[in-house]
Amino acid sequence: MNNEVTRCPWPGNDEKMIEYHDRIWGTPEHNDQKLFAKLSLDLMQAGLMWKTILYKQENFKKAFDDFHIETVACYGEEKINDLMNDKGIVRNQLKIRSIVNNAKCVLNVQKEFESFDKYLWSFTDGRTVDGHRENVCDIPNSTPLSDTISKDMKKRGFRFVGTTIIYAFLQAVGIVNDHLVTCFRHKITE
Repeated sequence: MNNEVTRCPWPGNDEKMIEYHDRIWGTPEHNDQKLFAKLSLDLMQAGLMWKTILYKQENFKKAFDDFHIETVACYGEEKINDLMNDKGIVRNQLKIRSIVNNAKCVLNVQKEFESFDKYLWSFTDGRTVDGHRENVCDIPNSTPLSDTISKDMKKRGFRFVGTTIIYAFLQAVGIVNDHLVTCFRHKITE
């Protein structure tokens, strides 16, 4: 990790946040398992700081069986109760139930589109949308793209996928590139 580069200011001096910014955030992701995991973590972030979720990420992965889509889709009440008692994660019943529901929705999307990846990237014709952001203040909470995807996902039965959550997700998985133009990560290759 190189601290002598120009990067987006949001990671601050936190090493874990810097590592996330430098290696993960905004990198185009095409693996269904990783896309589902990231959607689930962004859902969990709603109302919280990303740093909180990032520091609990390993706990989430363990608690949710590494976000294995088929496994999570089969969770019953006993597993949901276990998750509600897991002090290592955010114990919000609506969010936990939404992740289980969304795993089922991902399976349906995979049947229709061959993959969750193809579905998500179809909204941008497989291309990363470059926000060309010069300032953190220029980064919106949502866009017409996140509005469209959010609406479509809700129509397909997904939960906790409002436009703000979806926009954060799109940024995280590289469908939208909101690294500032001055950031060394701005020029991400697909």
